[in-house]
Amino acid sequence: MTYELLGMKFSESIEKLGEAAACNSLTLNPKTDPEIVGVAPIASASPGTLSYIEGGKFIAYVGKTAASALILPQDEALQAQASDRGLAWIAVPDPRLLFAQAICLFYQPFRPAPEIHPTAVIDPGVQLGTEVYVGPHAVIQSGAKIGSGVCIHANAVVYPEVEISDRTVLYANCTIHERTKIGANCVIHSGAVIGAEGFGFVPTPTGWFKMEQSGYVVLEDGVEVGCNSTIDRPAVGETRIGRDTKLDNLVHVGHGCQIGSNCALAAQVGLAGGVKVGNNVLLAGQVGIANQAEIGDGAIATAKAGIHNNVEPGAIVSGIPAIPHKVFLKVAAIYSRLPEMYQTLKQLQKRQ
Repeated sequence: MTYELLGMKFSESIEKLGEAAACNSLTLNPKTDPEIVGVAPIASASPGTLSYIEGGKFIAYVGKTAASALILPQDEALQAQASDRGLAWIAVPDPRLLFAQAICLFYQPFRPAPEIHPTAVIDPGVQLGTEVYVGPHAVIQSGAKIGSGVCIHANAVVYPEVEISDRTVLYANCTIHERTKIGANCVIHSGAVIGAEGFGFVPTPTGWFKMEQSGYVVLEDGVEVGCNSTIDRPAVGETRIGRDTKLDNLVHVGHGCQIGSNCALAAQVGLAGGVKVGNNVLLAGQVGIANQAEIGDGAIATAKAGIHNNVEPGAIVSGIPAIPHKVFLKVAAIYSRLPEMYQTLKQLQKRQ
């Protein structure tokens, strides 16, 4: 997909990026300063678009992309190749980051103008800040506090006493339960449920006794929660998501979990109750973490890792159950040879 807008010169687009590109050398082909009308992936770019190169597997595209301009790594050979093809380019330490910033020149997410839709249901006791948007059929119940610049899209439901700070966005059909506090500049995507009851039942001789979930859920500033993700409130205490942490779609955070700042949880990650995750942790898709496990700062769990024990800070773990990633790679290499090794073992047993 290409995001398009009215065109601008490549030099103008770099100028608009301001400080993001100011510390990097800008080189334009002396014969051209192309008109840029959008941004595009390197493999499907068309004339008039800006793209970028990151990683070895994309280097070959410098010689064949149809893009008019490129954001390149600081590699003189690639820069010379781009110049030979007549492409405009800029070289930066982190091409992907600058490309992400460039997208904002050509695309902005839909953001409705402040208004209260006539079909919205808002309790008279709700505190609304300034410049708030509340969409069709959204519901905000008694005692809720909504900060300035908040955007609440259609059919979203905000339960009593919820607090939502400035400039946070609730997309359509998400639900924010009671005893939830959401910080500033957060994003809650469609279908997400924040603050629903945790899974708390006590076994008795006659069946399960329901443990009421009287705790809180706290999302600090800058947290983003993907579509159909769930963050449960605990029986007592709080479930907390730290500043600038990002949750992908279909992530489940169980009751009483504590997640630090600047973490990233990919799709289908599941955290059981009471899990503690440090700062700057990366959990890849479908990672599962058992009750009360602790994940240290800067740790990484690769896709589908099943974590039953604590993970040290900075560790990389893989597999089910999770083991150090370097060990996992050795195990995986052996796995494909198991049939051959089994036949060898049978032959050795026959010789005995």
